[in-house]
Amino acid sequence: MKQIIAIGGGGFGREIKNLKIEKYIIEQSKKHNPNICFIPTATGDDDGYIRNFYKAFDSLGCITSHINFFKRTIKLREHLKKQDIVFVGGGNTKSMLAVWKDWGLDKILHDAYNRGVILSGVSAGAICWFKLGITDSWKDHQAIIPCLNFVNGVCCPHYDEEPERIPFVKKILTEKLIDSCYAVEGFNALHLINGKPKFSISFGNGNNSHLVTLNNTKIEHNIIPGTEKIIL
Repeated sequence: MKQIIAIGGGGFGREIKNLKIEKYIIEQSKKHNPNICFIPTATGDDDGYIRNFYKAFDSLGCITSHINFFKRTIKLREHLKKQDIVFVGGGNTKSMLAVWKDWGLDKILHDAYNRGVILSGVSAGAICWFKLGITDSWKDHQAIIPCLNFVNGVCCPHYDEEPERIPFVKKILTEKLIDSCYAVEGFNALHLINGKPKFSISFGNGNNSHLVTLNNTKIEHNIIPGTEKIIL
């Protein structure tokens, strides 16, 4: 079974509190002590972010590790063969993908996905798995960028959290640059199984994921077909 858990915002990167979404991710592995690897490339391997990862997932009984690209880098394929879960942090998606492709990590992650390793992450770590992602990698504007294309569709994180997101999605729909968008709110995660959205996981404020489309001139927010909402 192939799984992707794409988080729109929130989690251990902001605060280590109830760890609801982190527990949910671990539960999907069906292991008591899964191996989980953190990839914080999008923040330039920020030390504080890495420390928060270890605090969160060590407390949940995981066997934890991380990958550096801005210090000496481990043997990537060998290390990822040992993992049950990968968690990708937020930050600059464009820069992250460029680094990954130069190191060949994109292909290694695709192999891991096909082997059944759970791929998860927040913000940049949510959109990277899709065909296209909506990013604020540029300081002064939003943009659509090609991502890894492990699953089809366009994904936008932080949909209710950052004021520029909703107008930008409306703009690109109106201009017919995209046909639809998976819009994932903060404190929500979209769980895809075998390439299809199956669950909208709310871990705070009852937030949701939406399929955003344009009907004539009206923007519509609908339940993503085939999904079930889970409130943690």
